[in-house]
Amino acid sequence: AWIKLHLFLQLLTVVIRWNPAVLFLLCFGFLPSVATCPPYCLCASDIISCCGSNLSTLPFDLPSYATRLDLSHNALTALPVDWISQPFDRLATLVLSKNSISRIEVNAFNVTPHLFHLDLSSNQLTVLNSSIFTGLRELKELLLFGNQIVQINPGAFSDLHGLQKLYLSTNRLTAFPLGLYEEPGGPRNLTFLDLSNNRLSKVPIQSLLLITRQGGIYLQENPLVCDCALLALLEYWMWKQYRPLVDFRTEYPCREGAGTGLNCKQQGVSDTPLEAQTYQVEPGRWLRVPCPGLNFPVQEGLVVFWITPQIALNSSVSNPSGHLIVLPNGTLEIQGALMEDSGTYGCVVARGHHFDPSEPLEVSVVVGNLSTTSTSELARSGGEHFNTAFTTLASCVVSIILVMLYLYLTPCRCRDSRGGSRGCGGRAITLCSDPREVESGQRRSNGKRVAFLEPQAEDSSIDGPKTPAVNLDHVNPEGILKNGSRTVEQTLTDAAHMA
Repeated sequence: AWIKLHLFLQLLTVVIRWNPAVLFLLCFGFLPSVATCPPYCLCASDIISCCGSNLSTLPFDLPSYATRLDLSHNALTALPVDWISQPFDRLATLVLSKNSISRIEVNAFNVTPHLFHLDLSSNQLTVLNSSIFTGLRELKELLLFGNQIVQINPGAFSDLHGLQKLYLSTNRLTAFPLGLYEEPGGPRNLTFLDLSNNRLSKVPIQSLLLITRQGGIYLQENPLVCDCALLALLEYWMWKQYRPLVDFRTEYPCREGAGTGLNCKQQGVSDTPLEAQTYQVEPGRWLRVPCPGLNFPVQEGLVVFWITPQIALNSSVSNPSGHLIVLPNGTLEIQGALMEDSGTYGCVVARGHHFDPSEPLEVSVVVGNLSTTSTSELARSGGEHFNTAFTTLASCVVSIILVMLYLYLTPCRCRDSRGGSRGCGGRAITLCSDPREVESGQRRSNGKRVAFLEPQAEDSSIDGPKTPAVNLDHVNPEGILKNGSRTVEQTLTDAAHMA
């Protein structure tokens, strides 16, 4: 016990030395302590759950180590700026659903800068004011369904740069929140938007054609006015197998068998099977691309939409400043084609019947000389293959030449007993299981070896005693395969003559 007390006093001395204010707090009993779990909450590791406690005000002093805080199923009515005593730097999930929250003050979420998931569903929010979600730059999922939202002010979703999913279903919205995609500072990677079961009567068809290429937008259970423009959008989505429409096709207007009495099948629409089309144009030239399956003349009032690689256009609105124009007959005109105009173009028009996904409602536009590009790429590829093959062949030829030089062009010369000179290869023989070596017991190996026989003395006659077989264990390596200018047949002949 004395040792523990001594260590505690030493530690306290160090703390007071570095921070004298601690001594003052100790003297007056103001030393802060770590917040404990409230009695009406359940704390498990880094999770705090205070749901179903009939709370009318937010608990002020909560442990800041939580990564998930559940305050659902209570009687909360507002979310003020100082709703918590200290920042929750580790909080990733905040659940405030099933309350009566009707007011959220600006900067109320500055105390939760690292929040990923925010659930405000089933409350009484009516208006989303500007900058209401300031400080939630890392938020990825926002649940606002089941409220009474009738208006979304500009800048309401500013600072939500990382937002990916937004649930706004079962509210009272009458206008599509296009500012989500067009306002600066808003979400940059929004891939999911649920607007089902609201009061939308019209949607921006031209904008949706571009927006829905990046993510899903759910519009089922809305009182949408069924016209030819909406029918064109739904037909195009069905042809593209757009999941929000395919999964809830029976909950959209303008569906087959709905009995709307709308007849959008104009005389200009053809029932003939469509074929894939590719159009080519030189840079700076003009090009006209007809709408697939749309014949001439086109009935007045038929709106034709075109989806280009950059923008979406329609035949009812002209853009004199742009170089892409949709003519009244539905044809797309490219004035002064640019290289970035290359890509896939889709023609969206109410045709009045379902198209199979395999039928091409889109065309391809190529700006530039396609044949020249393909030829140059083929030549470049062929040149690479030729260089590889030539390098391999040259290596083989060089290897063969080096071997031939080594075997037949060695500079060694020898003299015979007559004073003449001839190639040393004349005395090279192949020793392979010589019977004489077997009898004499001098065979050392059954493998083939090439040896060079030392020249005889000058006074020895040809009929003299034969040169004994060379012991392979004492063969001089420098004498092997020297001056092999004679053929194998000649070598074997000399060897037989010597025998």
